[in-house]
Amino acid sequence: MKPAAPPVLRATRLLDQVRERIRYKHYSLRTEQAYVQWVRTFVKWHGLRHPRDMGQVEIERFLGMLANERRWLLPR
Repeated sequence: MKPAAPPVLRATRLLDQVRERIRYKHYSLRTEQAYVQWVRTFVKWHGLRHPRDMGQVEIERFLGMLANERRWLLPR
């Protein structure tokens, strides 16, 4: 039996869509806040381009920036 597809998003703005999907999955408020902040950071770092216009290359560049410039992904 296939799992039910999530409902169609009602929100039109990107961050509202993120919040709506997170709430549908019953994630905690703190998780929602963290995800929204990461989406904001990703979009701002790419010059306010919409994520639908980006792909794997942009994700890899962003993660590379975090690892190299901010050293967030390196073990301490």
